[in-house]
Amino acid sequence: MLFDLDGVLLDSQDAHLATLAGVATAALGRRVTARDLPPGAVTTPRVEVLSALGVRDPDGLCELWWDVALATAADTRIFPGVLDGLMALKDTGAATGLVTLQTLTRLPWLLPPAVLDLLDVTVCREDAEPKPAPDGIFLALARLAAAPHDAVFVGDTLTDRTAAFEAGVAFAGAGWGYAGPDTLAAGGCPVVLTDPAQIGPGLLGLAAGGRAPHQVSAPAR
Repeated sequence: MLFDLDGVLLDSQDAHLATLAGVATAALGRRVTARDLPPGAVTTPRVEVLSALGVRDPDGLCELWWDVALATAADTRIFPGVLDGLMALKDTGAATGLVTLQTLTRLPWLLPPAVLDLLDVTVCREDAEPKPAPDGIFLALARLAAAPHDAVFVGDTLTDRTAAFEAGVAFAGAGWGYAGPDTLAAGGCPVVLTDPAQIGPGLLGLAAGGRAPHQVSAPAR
């Protein structure tokens, strides 16, 4: 079982928007708030959001200021049910992993030790080409010695879906995340979950070689 982090395991939307606003404030020399960000900022690549605000060299400025802005942004927390779901997966003997755009150094800020201890592998921004490229999923599978047909990836955006499709792994959309259930369903996601409590052994049945006896329940679309 592989997971995206933000919007899937971690409730970080407010922190993400506050971080974007913080970087823009530092770059432009004037106060920028989350309300000043362009529509769709939460699911748009950060360099595009900052460029739309008039920030020059957004890549370079994110390298310089992103961690500082994130560290002082709104709190993040895991979604209710995530810890129990990961524990239940581990009880079945399933391997678990993270494929995220966050850097490795940020993970201890963002996730409690109890969650980090349940992840067998973490693939971060510095490890592989970012999604929608499938490289991060392939790397996680290689580290776990797992085949694509035995894997499921849970993500919350169409970028995540594309990465899973290109990697040949089953995909489940996290409807509570950044894109929302309607966008995921309209984008062709075959399974859209509605509650973080659905993270658990039932998801294993989505894999072509899954061991679970049934698929997780999902709304008809």
